[in-house]
Amino acid sequence: MPIPNLTDAQAFMQSFAIDAWLVHDFRSSNPIFNALIPDGLGHLTRRVDLLIPARGEPTLITSHIDSTFFQHIPFPVVKYLTWNEYHAALRSALQGRPRIAMEYSPSGELPVMGIVDGGTLELVRSFGSEVVSSADLIQTTIARWSADAAATFEQSSREVAEVKDDAFAFIRDTLAAGKPLTEHMALERIHEGFRRRGLEWPDGPIVAANAHAGDPHFELTPSASIPIVKGDWVLIDLWARRPGNDNPFCDICWVGSCGTPTERQVKAFNTVKAAQHAAVDLAQSRWKSGKPARGWEVDDAAMAVLRASGMQAAIRHRTGHSLSRGAKVHGLGVNIDNTETHDTRHLLPGVGFTIEPGLYFDDFGVRLEIDVYVDPKTGPRVMTPIQQDIIRLA
Repeated sequence: MPIPNLTDAQAFMQSFAIDAWLVHDFRSSNPIFNALIPDGLGHLTRRVDLLIPARGEPTLITSHIDSTFFQHIPFPVVKYLTWNEYHAALRSALQGRPRIAMEYSPSGELPVMGIVDGGTLELVRSFGSEVVSSADLIQTTIARWSADAAATFEQSSREVAEVKDDAFAFIRDTLAAGKPLTEHMALERIHEGFRRRGLEWPDGPIVAANAHAGDPHFELTPSASIPIVKGDWVLIDLWARRPGNDNPFCDICWVGSCGTPTERQVKAFNTVKAAQHAAVDLAQSRWKSGKPARGWEVDDAAMAVLRASGMQAAIRHRTGHSLSRGAKVHGLGVNIDNTETHDTRHLLPGVGFTIEPGLYFDDFGVRLEIDVYVDPKTGPRVMTPIQQDIIRLA
């Protein structure tokens, strides 16, 4: 099978003076390798390297014992037996290529890119190669959405929004009827909605009332579930997709009040909403200027609003995470982050991400989450509904 978006990856390397991309794996330690060569892989037991040059065809270096897994590869495969042969093959592949990209992050700046072990980095450098991060190369290949994925995501977005609306309506109707209601009952309602629409989800969702909403990663279990009654605050964060690893997850979060919200709740909501709008505006304006923003810059735009509100002590996380193909909700592309990490990756055409600023207190929390796709022609486009007002549930 061909390497996804190979032409774009090679064009990127040529533009940034990168001679080759070396994707190193040992016993499935590198998810990037598995994403670039996904078909037919068995249980790999030895070191394997995929070298993608800035020009020309790729090369695979693998042990004889694992070579049967790569019979489908449409480019040269170099086999080794001994560690001396492995070193010789790797040295030969790197010869004349002084600047090599690998899954590495200088000073651990992007932990999600810190995949290759230190010893292998030392080995590559000993052959005379400078090692740079492959972070943006990953964005040009496996983190990009295909046209089909973008179209499918629009369907997922509509369906997940329907499930969200139904969950809030279920809370409203149950309270109005005077019937018992718990967080877990609302969670089960969401699961029913997902199943009815043929969606898949790996875990969750989050249905969090009052103080539970003040925990950004509250994990709802039957034993942790509490009643929802009139006057309560409710946060619902849910994620799902049309089946298949080519499809990114739709991931959204909305909040509601089972009564008249307090002044603190209204202030927090309006602040988070303004922070979300500031992040979107920055991403879109930078695209129009011809200079796509970096993840850290979009995070700064949102954080400036949160900090100016006087509620900065309630900040608990970055503004957003990547959405890309694969089995996980959090993708392999740019995160909207200058809080937990300094994400220097650009918002490149074809990538997706969330914008989800939040404020968290001892008695409630507000997170508003939307999903954005960088359309190659029109730039950052919001793909999910935007919450403009607190949902009234009673």
